[in-house]
Amino acid sequence: MMTAAQIQQMIAQALPTATVVVEDPMNDNTHFRAVVVCPDFAGKSMVEQHRMVYAALGDAFSGPLHALQLRTSAK
Repeated sequence: MMTAAQIQQMIAQALPTATVVVEDPMNDNTHFRAVVVCPDFAGKSMVEQHRMVYAALGDAFSGPLHALQLRTSAK
């Protein structure tokens, strides 16, 4: 299992200029919602932004992380 705090920390470490908010709306530690605002996303498509976040999470989707609703923007 993962916690919202762990996911938030992983993203923040990989994207240090980002503001990251992660919630567990179902309180099940497997379905999460994240909002990531990062200046590094400027000029990148939504797909590229999401790939940057997924890269920050590494292998988490192969194990404890089941679903992540993701919203990203540069500002």
